[in-house]
Amino acid sequence: MTETKRVAILGSTGSIGTQTLDVIRQHTDKFTVEVLTAQNNCDLLITQALEFKPNAVVIGNESNYGKVKEALIPHDIKVFAGQKAIAQVVEMETIDVVLTALVGYSGLIPTVHAIKAGKQIALANKETLVVAGEIITALAKENGVNIYPVDSEHSAIFQCLVGEFHNPIEKIILTASGGPFRGKDRAFLKTVTREQALKHPNWDMGAKITIDSASLMNKGLEVIEAKWLFGLKTEQIEVVVHPQSIIHSLVQFEDGSIKAQLGLPDMRIPIQFALSFPHRFKSNFERFDFTKYPQLTFEQPDLKTFRNLQLAFDALAKGGNAPCILNAANEIAVAAFLNREVGFLEMSDLIEETLEKATFISHPSLEDYIGTDLEARAITEKLIKSKV
Repeated sequence: MTETKRVAILGSTGSIGTQTLDVIRQHTDKFTVEVLTAQNNCDLLITQALEFKPNAVVIGNESNYGKVKEALIPHDIKVFAGQKAIAQVVEMETIDVVLTALVGYSGLIPTVHAIKAGKQIALANKETLVVAGEIITALAKENGVNIYPVDSEHSAIFQCLVGEFHNPIEKIILTASGGPFRGKDRAFLKTVTREQALKHPNWDMGAKITIDSASLMNKGLEVIEAKWLFGLKTEQIEVVVHPQSIIHSLVQFEDGSIKAQLGLPDMRIPIQFALSFPHRFKSNFERFDFTKYPQLTFEQPDLKTFRNLQLAFDALAKGGNAPCILNAANEIAVAAFLNREVGFLEMSDLIEETLEKATFISHPSLEDYIGTDLEARAITEKLIKSKV
């Protein structure tokens, strides 16, 4: 690989975005930053833009436009604002790959625009495939676009499949750390606080994904994402709790062989692989030492205590817009938990009730998904108000 890849980072001020820039710092001869976007953190966005000198930046919150523009226009960096601008900027001819690290449903429309513009996708926004996997994968095929997974689990599966794409998969095994409450019962979970739930034992992530991990919803969303990324049936996807987070996921082939991808829990490794594929670039990341991990352990997830994972499997099996309903309800429920409006276990109750009440569509269009998202959010918000 001799030419540099020009990268657009959607969500550059978040956990994945900042780690992506760390990867690019190590390989300035391989990557250049073409676009940076952020929703609210205008100060960090300005700092990043002054360092990496992108062609353009977008601040999602339009009230911060003036501040960002004043700081960057003298440096010949174009400044745009608003959600529509985020979706439009990915169409720029000077972009080679779009890394989508936006949080939740907000990643869907910009990813659709990027695929239609023929951009390669490094996907860190699992909700895009959860909400509209069938449409996204069909669009990618139609436009000759590759989707490279950034989630550590899906990157692990992808890495296990390199050189094996002609061999059918018997099943995949997604590993889960179990989060901070592994082994706890419902009586304990009933009283857990926001602060307890935000302390993940292994990974450094944003608030929303950390809560999802604590409730096992993150693993549920990954199950749905895996179906679309790798063309699997629901029964071909298994989840195993692996507290050490060293084996990131596994693939079992039809001959019974299992391939696993191992490494320390460092998101920069899957980020770099997604950007550099099919090459592996040298890095200075910490190396895994087997002698420091004399035991790697595995156990079944507790689906009765952590109901979100079961709800995700059920939504995937139902199909249609059910995963979209699940995702929307979860985003509202997590926000309410972070705002101390509902308890930890109540999140699952809200999601289940919303799945029962929202309109089910068996073969949704993109417009249907957009409508479903709005309807499900409204139902969950109404349920929260009735409980407060």
